Amino acid sequence: MMFSVPAIFILGYGSDFNPVLLTFGAIAGAFLGIGFIIPLRKQMIDYERLTYPGGVAVATILKSPGAGIQKAMLLIGAALLSGGLHAVSQSTGVDNWDLGSLIGLPGYMNAVWYLSLLTIGVGYIAGRGGVAFIIGGYVCYWILAPTLSGLGMFPLDPASGEVTADPDALRLLLFRPVGIGMLIGGAVAGVAMAFPMIVSAVRSMQNAAKSESVISRDEMPIKLLYTAIGGAAILLAVMAVLSTDKMGLGRGVVMAVVGTLWIWIAGVILSEAIGRTNWSPLSGMTLIAVTILIFISSGLGDTTAAIVSAIMVGAAACVAMSQATDLMLDLKTGYLVGATPRKQQMGQFIGAWLGPIVVIVLIFVLNEAYVLGSEKLPAPQGQALASMVNGIMGGDVPAQKYLAGAGLGAMLSLFQPGLGITVGLGFYLPFNIVLTYSIGTVLRIISDYKLGHAFAENTGIPVTAGFIVGEALVGVSYAISMILKAV
Repeated sequence: MMFSVPAIFILGYGSDFNPVLLTFGAIAGAFLGIGFIIPLRKQMIDYERLTYPGGVAVATILKSPGAGIQKAMLLIGAALLSGGLHAVSQSTGVDNWDLGSLIGLPGYMNAVWYLSLLTIGVGYIAGRGGVAFIIGGYVCYWILAPTLSGLGMFPLDPASGEVTADPDALRLLLFRPVGIGMLIGGAVAGVAMAFPMIVSAVRSMQNAAKSESVISRDEMPIKLLYTAIGGAAILLAVMAVLSTDKMGLGRGVVMAVVGTLWIWIAGVILSEAIGRTNWSPLSGMTLIAVTILIFISSGLGDTTAAIVSAIMVGAAACVAMSQATDLMLDLKTGYLVGATPRKQQMGQFIGAWLGPIVVIVLIFVLNEAYVLGSEKLPAPQGQALASMVNGIMGGDVPAQKYLAGAGLGAMLSLFQPGLGITVGLGFYLPFNIVLTYSIGTVLRIISDYKLGHAFAENTGIPVTAGFIVGEALVGVSYAISMILKAV
C-alpha cells in the first residue's frame, strides 16, 4: 500500500477515493495472496529447496541462543557494525560510492556501488543461487550499454526528445521494461513446467484432509483455503464495483477477476525471485497490474474514475503479492527451525487484516504532515507509479519491450527452471544493488571453495545474518522516528 496508494495523492486525487473501501479491498487482497501461495509451499521449499536468504537469516537468529556463544557473538557484533554504518549513511545522506567516475569509466556503465552491508549479507546467503541475477545486471550495463554506445543506438528521452546515455534513463526506458517482461515470461514458463507438481500438491492436501493423515495436520484444511480465496475474491469484486459511481457491475467484476488472476501469477514470480535472491520486484508487478486495470477502466469515459478505480484494485493486488512473499519467507524460517506450516499459515490469516488498517492511517498522517511527493517525503515508488499512469493515459506503454522480455524470459526458464526470473530481476533492479550484492555472492563462492561449507554454516551465515538484522533495525528506527515527528 505504501507503494501504490501515495500515487493517488501525487496525481491529485486524494479526495476522490474511499479509504475505508480501499482498506477492505486490501484486506481481501491479503487473504488472496496467502491463500494462493500456500499450495506452492511444497514446490518451492520442499522440492526446489529455494534459499530464501531472509528466511535463513531469521532462522539463524532464532537458533543462535542454542547454537553456542560464538555464533551469537558473531551475529550481535555484525548487527552492531551494520547498524552503525547504516546510521552514519542515513545521517549523512551518503549511500552510494561512484567508483566508476574515479577510475574513468563511462557514465553509462553505471559503476556506482550501494553502501550496504545488508545487501552483501543477502548475496552471501544466496550464494550460487544469485549468480544469474548478477549476470543479468552486468549484461545490461557492461555489455549492452557499451554496445549501444558503439552502435550509436542509445534511446531517446521522451521528456527532452534527445538521445540519452544516462544510466538511470537507460534503466527506466529500456532495461526495466525488458526485465519486467522477462519476469512474467519466466514465471509463465515455470508455472507451465511445474503445473503437474502444483496439481499434485493440491490433491495431496485434499487426500490428506479426507484421510486425516499427518500431512493434514501439517497443512491448512483445503476447504478452509477454498473458502478464504472465494470470500476474498468476492470482497475484491465488491470493492472494484463500488470504487467509483461510474463503475458498472460487469466492468467491476472483470477488474476483480483480472486482479485475482494476476495476484496468482505475480505471487509465483515474486516468491521465486525472493527465494533465489531475496529481492522482490513488487513495484514492477504492481505497475503491470495497474496498467492492465487502467485499460479495463478507461472505458468509463472519466479519467479520474478510471485512474482511481485502477489504483484501488491495484493496491489490493499489491498487498496480496507482498503477503505471498512474506508468508513464503516465514515458511522457510519455519522449515529450518521445525515449525508446523499449518500454524504459521493460520497465524498469517489471523494477522493479515491489521496491516492495511495501520498503513492507510499512516498514509494520511504522513501526507498531512509532509505532503506525499514533496521534497520532505518524495515517495519515489509512488512517483514512479504516478508517472507511469500519466504515460499510460497518454498512450505511452512499452508493450514491445514487455513482449520481447517475456519471450526471452520464457526461453531461459525452459532451458533452466527459474533462470528467466533470476536474470530478469538483474535487468529490473538498480545496478548499484547488483554490484554490491555481487560482493556477497563472490565471497560465498570463494569461502565455500577455500574453507568448505562448514565455515559458511559456523561463521559466514551468522555474520551476514547480523548484517541484515542490524541495517534493517536501523532502517525501521528511522521510519518510526519520521512517523512520530508527523504525529
